[in-house]
Amino acid sequence: MSEPVFFLDGAALAAGERLGLDGPEGRHAADVRRLRVGEVLVVTDGAGHAARAEVVEVSRASLVLGVLDRWSEPDPQPRLVVVQALAKGDRGETAVETLTEVGVDLIVPWSAARSVTRWSAERAPKALERWRSAARESAKQSRRIRWPEVTGLASTTEVAALLAGAALGLVLHESATEPLADVEVPESGDVVLVVGPEGGISPEELAAFAVSSAVRLGPSVLRTSTAGTAAAAVILARTARWR
Repeated sequence: MSEPVFFLDGAALAAGERLGLDGPEGRHAADVRRLRVGEVLVVTDGAGHAARAEVVEVSRASLVLGVLDRWSEPDPQPRLVVVQALAKGDRGETAVETLTEVGVDLIVPWSAARSVTRWSAERAPKALERWRSAARESAKQSRRIRWPEVTGLASTTEVAALLAGAALGLVLHESATEPLADVEVPESGDVVLVVGPEGGISPEELAAFAVSSAVRLGPSVLRTSTAGTAAAAVILARTARWR
């Protein structure tokens, strides 16, 4: 089994041949995971830099680590951006978790016209932090060292601008005739994929996204919490990133 992954900020990660893991990450490693001297783990800043390290000292809430090796991952190309419409209940967090697992690079929450859930000014900061926490924990669970960014809530106008600036813009829609599996994926630049809410993307939103291609996954209609992940897998399988 691959080594567990923990967060360590960039300055601490580059500090030397001995690293200290404390705070919430140290407590989780020492008290929950119960890592012991001689075990090996990976620490990362979430921005593509990592170190494989051996536990050399353990206290109740921290570890001292001896660096075995360091490495960095280059920026992924093409970069995969998923615009995820707000979903009811915990389905938004479920979407973020699985999008992170499959390898998405940027997740954009979108307040679509037909979204059942709304992030009010009072609710938005906590809701956004839940999405970001889901991304962090899923990134560690899936052993990623370059973690996805979760942006602030986007409007339809802002999503349209993202699509206009993309190397490839795609909108999942059940009435589309072009299969996603037939789309040619560029080798570099941003691939922006829009996933609508439970009620679907409105005609007005489709008109605003006219610069992009409407595509379908297959004969069945997926939930908003799973459609993006399935589509992301199709896209990534057509790139060098998954070869």
